[in-house]
Amino acid sequence: MTRTIRIALIETRNAFADMPPSVDELDSLAPRLNDLRLANVEHHVELARVAAAAGAQLIGFGELFTGPYFALERREFWRGLAEDARDGPTATRLRKVARELGIVIVAPLYELDSQTGKRFNTAVVIERTGEVLGIFRKVHIPAGENEQGSFHETFYYEGSDGALRNGPANISANAHYPVFETSVGRLGIAICYDRHFPASVASLAANGAQILLQPSVTFGATSRRMWPLEAEVDALRHRVYVCPSNRRGAEAPWGIEYFGETACFGPGGRIKMRREGPDLLLADLELDALTPGDSGWDLARDARPDCGD
Repeated sequence: MTRTIRIALIETRNAFADMPPSVDELDSLAPRLNDLRLANVEHHVELARVAAAAGAQLIGFGELFTGPYFALERREFWRGLAEDARDGPTATRLRKVARELGIVIVAPLYELDSQTGKRFNTAVVIERTGEVLGIFRKVHIPAGENEQGSFHETFYYEGSDGALRNGPANISANAHYPVFETSVGRLGIAICYDRHFPASVASLAANGAQILLQPSVTFGATSRRMWPLEAEVDALRHRVYVCPSNRRGAEAPWGIEYFGETACFGPGGRIKMRREGPDLLLADLELDALTPGDSGWDLARDARPDCGD
């Protein structure tokens, strides 16, 4: 019998309705970060309910889903949005939701490590029993600009230190790229900028991942052009499902347009997705289709280390 997993991916924006109308007034949000976080968490909880009702067994939230994409500028108060990835208010709420709905949740949030005081861009993996299986910390942290705007992520958090404290659900030998054995299959995660680095997908696939989630917040012409190309090539080359997700539309008060284009690709190409409302997409992934060698190539056998392979 073919094993098919129904996955849901969220393609939404900041759900906090009371954003100030201009960038100059953003500091007024400093005392309201808990309200902002709660609005976004509850918005995603409702989307998880819709997904579960539609038969989804796994749902992937977007990068830094508890707020707007704040790294468009440097502003100190946003650092207060960081929380404990395992025991903070967001993980505590989502553990109950995962158990209630019987769905695996991957929730990328802004982490404050209570042991070290360091901050990370982190995805929490929650089993349908409500157990936190572990976390993935974004490895590569970008800073730069394009024709639409700038991004200052290095101001807010650092790259993974490999000290993830993941339990036996992690089957990866690479400390920076965990692979989680879940009830729906073996999951790997690469957050946004990580997807551009060949070693990210290569390591996750080599360590057993079947489904790779790539939660992202991205904009600009180059990113949009590369978006489907990288994912489709990686899915074919490494015999995995690659599922990049992105926000869609503009967030106040910055007004930068995120292009969306959330998708899933397998070894055979793009997977058909269906939309459940404006913010949610579903796809069925056949894990049995991930048998090796269907391409007719054997790259591991034919590689030439003397030529740099």
